[in-house]
Amino acid sequence: MAVESPRIRTDIVEATEFPSLVAKYAVRGVPKTILNDRFSFDGAVPEPELLVAVVDASRETAPGDPA
Repeated sequence: MAVESPRIRTDIVEATEFPSLVAKYAVRGVPKTILNDRFSFDGAVPEPELLVAVVDASRETAPGDPA
């Protein structure tokens, strides 16, 4: 998705090199998918489910974000 849209960013992190991120996001296995720092999935997620989650996350605004 990040290849198709400039509004989506993808970061891939090597967990053993960033223990602070492992702790912050409670990573217990891989892959771990995190959307907007508020939604997360553990393990592989079927594409249709991921697409729905991305759309839902894009509709959510964090406190203080412009609506």
